[in-house]
Amino acid sequence: MDLSELNSPEMQKFYSEEQQKAVITETVAKATSECWDKCITGTPGNKFSSSEASCLSNCAQRFVETNILIWKRFQSMQ
Repeated sequence: MDLSELNSPEMQKFYSEEQQKAVITETVAKATSECWDKCITGTPGNKFSSSEASCLSNCAQRFVETNILIWKRFQSMQ
């Protein structure tokens, strides 16, 4: 492989896309962990209780909304 290929537009696009995937994966993992720790207080059974399900839903929604707000704020600063 020619080293100049590493700086090609295609490689830069690929790298950018992979970085975005990594950020999304990390964000989902963080939300899952934080919401689980907050909402699941006992040993989970076959299904979540209604309060656990509601808590998980609300927590995930707030996490997404917060991340969108932060993302927009960073974009406006550029």
